[in-house]
Amino acid sequence: MGEETTPVHQMDIYKVENGYTYNSKLLPKLVDTILGSNVFATRMLARAARWQGKQIEKSIKTSKNTQGGSFSGFDTFGTSAVDTRNKLTFNPKFYEIPVVVSLTELSVNQSDPNKMVDLAAIELASTAEDAADDLGDMFFKDGTGNGSKDFLGLEAIVDDGTNAATYGSLARATYTTLKSTVTASSGTLTLAKMATLYSAISSGSVKPTIGITTETVFNLYEQLLTPQERIVKDVPMMLGMAKGGTGFTGLHYKGFPILADEKAVSGNLYFLNENFLEWRGLPMAKTTPINFGVKDIEGNDYTTVTGLGFSWSGWIIPTNQASLIGHVYLGGELWSSNPKRQGKLTGVTSV
Repeated sequence: MGEETTPVHQMDIYKVENGYTYNSKLLPKLVDTILGSNVFATRMLARAARWQGKQIEKSIKTSKNTQGGSFSGFDTFGTSAVDTRNKLTFNPKFYEIPVVVSLTELSVNQSDPNKMVDLAAIELASTAEDAADDLGDMFFKDGTGNGSKDFLGLEAIVDDGTNAATYGSLARATYTTLKSTVTASSGTLTLAKMATLYSAISSGSVKPTIGITTETVFNLYEQLLTPQERIVKDVPMMLGMAKGGTGFTGLHYKGFPILADEKAVSGNLYFLNENFLEWRGLPMAKTTPINFGVKDIEGNDYTTVTGLGFSWSGWIIPTNQASLIGHVYLGGELWSSNPKRQGKLTGVTSV
């Protein structure tokens, strides 16, 4: 096998001990394909933070200190301690997808001087599409899939306790500040309903940074706008980046973009504050992290992305099969430090 200690993105060729070769520069491009496939998943994964410790632990304020008050002269002050904080905790979760190439097909492919395609490249591209499809679905669900091994998604994060009664090990019924604003639209989408949702999750300068919805609801929102209001802009994939390069097309509302994502839950319009949303990535041990920079990537906005949580097992040759097998891993968790600042309209079907 090749030297597993050498980062994949620094190698020109990943050598396999039986003499076959594989162009390792395809690995960063595999992740690039995943990042370019789903709007919400792309934005979260592309601005990943590194995992640290056994768990994500976040101290949050869940109640007010009620001991303060006016006084006069020699009034006695209260000295009772008030526990105003609790701790959100999240454990890491993991996803894998295998890449399998037949040695017989690879032998024929590499021996053909007139070959039109690279067999390994095609298999990696196909795997990337399948992984993107899986992750795009997962990031919109409630995390209970596959025995609660799935990553948390927006149905758990942007929730009032209906789908996820417990969040970060705390009960939403007890700690009500962990509830998001969830409003049934009763079928119709109106600017008034959108404004009410916007106000419910905003406070001063703390406001939604993005709206995510289905293509159907995106088109319904466009119908609410006058021609002068239909300002369509390219939106960068990563929060806080300057516009340019490959992005997503969005319609704006109160200064932030609304984007269509084919993975979004039918009838839902999410207003999200990405300042309180995070993907924290944890590469698998004994694997090679897939970290890459702008020189490895073509046609995207981001420059240097590390800590995504993607890693590569290297090629493995089974003892009882003529094949090459590798695994692409993704480890980490999607979470929000402040679900109160997230909201959604549900059941939108018309205007």
